[in-house]
Amino acid sequence: MEGIGSDQDPGRDLGEGSSASIQMEATASGHGEVNQAGHNLTVNKTVNTVNTVNVHLPPPAPPVGQIVEGDIPRRPPAFQPRSGLLDALKAQVRQEGAAVIDAVTGTPGVGKSMLAASYAWTCQQVGWPLIVWINAQHPDQILTGLAGLARRLNLHDPDDDAQAAALKARNWLAAADRPGLLVFDNATAVDDVRPWCPATGEVQILITTRNRAFHTLFTAIDVGVFPPEQSVALLHQRTGDTTPGAEQVAAELGHLPLALGQAGAYIHRRRMTYSTYLTLLRDYPLHRQLPPQAHDDYPDGTAAAILLSIDQAEQTIPHAQDMLELLAVLSEAGVPRAVLYGTIDPDPAGTEGIDQLLADLADTSLVTFSEDGATVLMHRLTSRILRERAHHTTADAVGSRLAEMLDRGVYLLHRFNAHIPTSSAAWAARTAVDMLMEQTATLYALAADLDEPFESILFLRARCGQYLHDIADLTRAIPLLEQTLADFERVLGADHPSTLASRNNLASAYREAGDLGRAISLQEQTLADCERVLGGDHPDTLASRNNLAGSCRAAGDLTRAIALLERTLADRERVLGGDHPDTLVSRNNLAGAYEATGDLGRSIPLHKQTLADFERVLGGDHPSTLSSRNNLATAYQTAGNLSQAIPLLEQTLADRERVLGVDHPDTLTSRNNLAFAYQEAGDLGRAIPLHRQTLADRERVLSGDHPDILQSRNNLALAYVSAGDISRAIPLYEQVLTERERVLGVDHPDTLNSRNNLGGAYQVAGDLSRAIPLLEQALAHRERILGDDHPDTLFARNNLGGAYQAAGDLSRAIPLLQQTLADRERVLGGDHPHTLQSRTNFAHAHYMVGNLSQALTLFAQTLADCERVLGPDHPHTVISRANLAGVYQAAGDLGRAVPLFEQSLAQAERVLGADHPTTRVVRGHMRTALRQSDSDLD
Repeated sequence: MEGIGSDQDPGRDLGEGSSASIQMEATASGHGEVNQAGHNLTVNKTVNTVNTVNVHLPPPAPPVGQIVEGDIPRRPPAFQPRSGLLDALKAQVRQEGAAVIDAVTGTPGVGKSMLAASYAWTCQQVGWPLIVWINAQHPDQILTGLAGLARRLNLHDPDDDAQAAALKARNWLAAADRPGLLVFDNATAVDDVRPWCPATGEVQILITTRNRAFHTLFTAIDVGVFPPEQSVALLHQRTGDTTPGAEQVAAELGHLPLALGQAGAYIHRRRMTYSTYLTLLRDYPLHRQLPPQAHDDYPDGTAAAILLSIDQAEQTIPHAQDMLELLAVLSEAGVPRAVLYGTIDPDPAGTEGIDQLLADLADTSLVTFSEDGATVLMHRLTSRILRERAHHTTADAVGSRLAEMLDRGVYLLHRFNAHIPTSSAAWAARTAVDMLMEQTATLYALAADLDEPFESILFLRARCGQYLHDIADLTRAIPLLEQTLADFERVLGADHPSTLASRNNLASAYREAGDLGRAISLQEQTLADCERVLGGDHPDTLASRNNLAGSCRAAGDLTRAIALLERTLADRERVLGGDHPDTLVSRNNLAGAYEATGDLGRSIPLHKQTLADFERVLGGDHPSTLSSRNNLATAYQTAGNLSQAIPLLEQTLADRERVLGVDHPDTLTSRNNLAFAYQEAGDLGRAIPLHRQTLADRERVLSGDHPDILQSRNNLALAYVSAGDISRAIPLYEQVLTERERVLGVDHPDTLNSRNNLGGAYQVAGDLSRAIPLLEQALAHRERILGDDHPDTLFARNNLGGAYQAAGDLSRAIPLLQQTLADRERVLGGDHPHTLQSRTNFAHAHYMVGNLSQALTLFAQTLADCERVLGPDHPHTVISRANLAGVYQAAGDLGRAVPLFEQSLAQAERVLGADHPTTRVVRGHMRTALRQSDSDLD
């Protein structure tokens, strides 16, 4: 089988079978092709990934000390402990380990969350090691909360997505032998919460809800209004006024805790009497502010009390109305201060005004804060009343104030979005992406309720989908992009440029997920629509053609890909000019496609021209210039010219460290590529430490299921194979296959590659009983998913033939290797490096059955083709010459064998170095041939 730069296993004698191949290619930042988005959306650089492995070690012990996770509400002013309910709650959880805190009448504002919070405060005070508070209104919030807990517990592996991390947290809770508290606040659906409730362990569970279906899970503690004496105590403490009248105010408010808190804050701020407040409350023109049916499920007095507090805040606190109405349309689970600041990296000097405004609003009890102060909380009933008031009144003659509030929310999120980096840099801002997604989802749901289009919200949703794509979270990205496309088609029409861009972005996500059938079909439709709507020369049309070419290349249809890329380059040169950045991108993509076909004679000059143009147009330090330099280096590497590739990769790494920083994803890619080049050069003393460093850096900087982390793990495993340390490599390959099946699915191309890699590693280890079934499975899957003629399918067929040959089953090996050679000649052409390797493997099979004449013919043809196509100094050419010498040696023709070995050794020492594994193997064979020659002379 073909290896990396060699069709022989470096650890074997050249006369033995072809090596087990681990399908790999070095990753180039921006290499291969650049996938371009259309109108209003970003350009995505497509990276050719190396198959990777995840290493799972036993999870470290949880941190020592108390862990408090989540936005537990702060203790409010004049807080009234509900001792009876708290005692009942304690007794219930002691008996059953869990309880549901429920509203007796379904009325909001009775204090469900405050009761749960008071229990959490008690647990915190007595030193329980774990208190977790999770907003449970939506499934995504539950996943995010539990994944955060996994990180706090040091359970979160770098390759875990939110689902996997949440499962680890739940399993840890189920095995916990120390007390802890897990609160699901404001749960709405039993099926959303049930799977995450651990059935064992010492952790107690509380669920706050208005949905009485939760009674089927655990015994309920029903929460009602305050008793009269507690209502009066709250008012006395909050106002500082113990004169008569509190009883009447409390009765008017129905003893509802939320309303009493608003009343106490209002009376205290206005320094008024109870009787004056009671008059204001009873005279409040509720019908002018709210529609009659809006408050059927909460008392009029509660609505009036909240609106009185809102009116007073808006009249006395500058900008209060704007902030209150903004919070009312954002997430009811809370709004991070960073979102309100409009930036992920706020300057404290620039946030003083917002912080003071929030503090003033907290004094009115209209907002509160999480315990760490990072999140602003507004009671859901307060938010609802603000929205109902806005919807009932008008901002002007044409629209509702609620629509205006939504517009302000969208504007704020667009400001926040502007500070989130795109493409590979988005990975470091995943927390901000989650913030944006949650707040955007709230605005989207409110807009849907209003049945208004709100195009600007759709653009935010599209942006969220792109961020998820950028951070490789395709599980969430694809459904969001599908819904966004449907919305664009409904709101703007199928032919709108933004709809076409949305279709392009969804196709790109399909492609990244390995669903090339849907990707190509959607891109073909998008290209046809762009040509019809925008015209053949529009930049978005050219970008669409470029993207279709990229998917065709990924599907193995290189002929179609090159034709599309050549046409796109010609059109861009004509329409945009030779120096336009998009034209340079096209030139880069075409050079990469030529390289994929083995046409290095056209690829390398085009890469050199592109690099020169980037340096001239954009400058030597521009990221695109650095990517172009990297791509030229990898083309040299493909050509076997490591003496030019390695210095260029070293230069690119140094430049990226200087320009982008040592932790930038492109810098880490350069480090990976340089390590791989060292590995190909046989310099494992530098390759393996650099692979380890790159893996450690990627885990630290990227974390999660990022493809680059998986790539680094795979490359480290391959380096172990090259070093002969198969005992380290196999566990890595086994783990990567398991992880890819879990994360990507069994049919994803990367999963198929992992299955091939593991089979190849088993073969290297001599474990053919495990290698052959896995390689048979890999071939069957590739034939079904990719088709019979895809290069990866041909690769798998070649590998299986090599395994049969290694097992001595030549009756199956020879026909399969012959079929692979014929298919590669037909699909890739007779001069493609893979075709040359197939001819070598087929020749070796003839050698194994003793058919030396046929083997000599095939090896001689392969050597001539390698010299003509790859050049005399390419490593494949060196190996081909040694292979031919080995057959002459076996035939007893030492007069021809020894000179060929001597020539091969001289070239190997000059091209690869004296200590390269291939050089050592050639040297060993030459010495054997010389001994045989001397013996014959004697």
